[in-house]
Amino acid sequence: MRQLPDLPVAITSERDNDGRLVGLAFDSVPPLPTPETNPWLVAVDGSDNALRAVAHAVQQANDMNACALHLVHVQPWLSKEAAEAELAHRAWLATERARALLDAEGHPWRLHVVMGDVGKGILHLAEQLHCRSIVIGSRGLGLTGSLLFGSVTSKLMHLGGPPLAVVP
Repeated sequence: MRQLPDLPVAITSERDNDGRLVGLAFDSVPPLPTPETNPWLVAVDGSDNALRAVAHAVQQANDMNACALHLVHVQPWLSKEAAEAELAHRAWLATERARALLDAEGHPWRLHVVMGDVGKGILHLAEQLHCRSIVIGSRGLGLTGSLLFGSVTSKLMHLGGPPLAVVP
């Protein structure tokens, strides 16, 4: 079994009405100098597709004068006890490669961890941060797979919100 990493201190945490931990945020070192300047949200889940989305976002950010990259990782609902014990660790492990890529590029980031429905969680955070764009990797399910399993990308397109960049 893989040893759990030491976690930095979260800069924010959010709890629901029952006191369950439902959201966290972590900053890179050094942190984003101006997180509200031209914010872009990049959905990450630990997959190669998400890593391609991060690489695309970095390339776009490097071409801009200023761009704050926010990562979002959505976990399914956990019990109150499991959220306290596992939410941060699960997200930290799942976003390890994405954070490492940003660090290697010298691009500061902020990681947001939320619980719930993936599409709704991404959109809610994008609206909360006033994001200019959402970047997401395509899973390549095709029409049949998307119909059977659903698609976060399709859901985001139907729910509306900021422009969506889908990276193949």
